[in-house]
Amino acid sequence: MAAVNYLYRSLKEKAFLNLRLLFTYNNTNHVIGGKTKLEVSKLYWDKYHFQKSPKDIDIKNQQVEVNAELNKIENHILKAFNDTIPDRIDKAWLSKQLDLYYNPPKKAKALPKGLLPYFDFYLRQRNNELAEQTLKNYKVVRSLIEKYESSISKNINIIDIDSIFKTNFEAFCLKKGYAINTISRAIHTIKAVCKHAMYNGIEISPQLERIKLKEVKGDIIYLTIKELEAIEKLDDKKLNESLLNARDWLIISCFTASRVSEFMRFTKEKIRIEKGKHLIEFTQKKTGKNMTIPLHSKILKILEKRGGEFPRPISSQKYNAYIKKVCKKAKIKKKVKGSKLEKIDDSSKFPYRKQAGEYEKWELVTSHIGRRSFSSNFYGEIPTSFLIYVTGHKTEQMFLNYIGKGNKDIALELTKYF
Repeated sequence: MAAVNYLYRSLKEKAFLNLRLLFTYNNTNHVIGGKTKLEVSKLYWDKYHFQKSPKDIDIKNQQVEVNAELNKIENHILKAFNDTIPDRIDKAWLSKQLDLYYNPPKKAKALPKGLLPYFDFYLRQRNNELAEQTLKNYKVVRSLIEKYESSISKNINIIDIDSIFKTNFEAFCLKKGYAINTISRAIHTIKAVCKHAMYNGIEISPQLERIKLKEVKGDIIYLTIKELEAIEKLDDKKLNESLLNARDWLIISCFTASRVSEFMRFTKEKIRIEKGKHLIEFTQKKTGKNMTIPLHSKILKILEKRGGEFPRPISSQKYNAYIKKVCKKAKIKKKVKGSKLEKIDDSSKFPYRKQAGEYEKWELVTSHIGRRSFSSNFYGEIPTSFLIYVTGHKTEQMFLNYIGKGNKDIALELTKYF
C-alpha cells in the first residue's frame, strides 16, 4: 500500500506544494519527496485549507479547486505506483511521474483507413526512401485511384481492397484504355500500400493476398552484341554532338548494367586501378549499395577517345530521346512486341499511357536497356553469381525472370558441361 500527502515547505509568502509518497516494502518504510506545480499562499495552507465548512465562499471555492488538483496528482502517482515494481521506485522515478503528469505524451494521431488518405501518408513517410521514379509511379497510381473513386462516387477504404475491387478496378482501367500490364502494376502498388497499412495495425481484407495479377508477356527488349557493334560503328560525322554523347553513354550502360541515375554520375575520379585493371566505384542510388565493377575494354576505348573523361551528363528525358535516334540511325528496326508511352488525354495530369503493340525495336529503347542488355548478352558467358552481383538482383530466380530465362534455357546451358 502507498499513500500521498502534501506539505508547504517554504518561508516565502507563496510557493509550490511539496508531495510525499509513503509506502512500505520488504518491512521497510519509505518516504520519497517531490515538488508539484500547484502554487498556494502560506496563509491559505496554514489557516484555511484544512478548515471544515468555511463560511467565506471564496475560501470554500479555493478549497474545492486545490483539492481537485491534489486528488488528480495523487491518482496519477498511485496508479503509476501500482504498475511499477517497488524496488524501482525512488526520487528519480517520482520526479519522472510528476513530469509525465504535467507533460503527458501526445497521443499518436490515428492513421487514415481510407485508401487515398493512407496513400498520401505512405508517400510522406517513405519520401526519402523511395527512388524519384518510384515516387512518380506511385503518384500516377494514386491519380488513377482518384479517377476510379470519382467514377463510382465512393471513397475506397483499405479494407475494401478485395477480389470485387480488383474486378471492378480492372474493368474501369480497361475501359479507359490502359494496358493489362499497367493495370497489374497499379494493383501491385495498391497491394503494397495495403500491406504497409496492415503492419501499422489497420485491418485489411482477408482476400488481399489472394488477388492474382494478370500479365501479358512481351519480348525481352535488349540490344544484342551485333546491334551494339552497329551502334559503335556509326559514322561520328553523321551524328551531332548530343547524339555522339548519348551513343557513348548507351555503350557504357550496356557494359556496366548501371541505371541512368548511376552512370550519369560516373567521373574519372571514381576510377581506380588494381593490378593493372580499371575498376569504377559508385553507390547505387536506388539501393544504397556500394559497388565496385571492372570497366570493359569498350568503355576504356571511349574514355581514351575523350581524354580520360566520361561523356557529358544529361537528363534522363533527353537521354531517352537521343538513344532512340541513335538506334534508328543504326537501323535497329527488328519488329518486337512491347509497349511505349503515347499521348492519350491532353486534359489529364498524366496524359501519356503505355500502349502495347508491335514496334520497331528502336522505338522501345529506353535508359533501362543497358541493364537488360548486359544481363542478356553475358548470360551463359559469365557465371550467374557474378552477373547477379553486378545487376544487384536479390536472388538467381529474380535475375532469370528479369532476362526471361526458364527451365529449358537452364537445361541447355547445362549441356555445355556434359
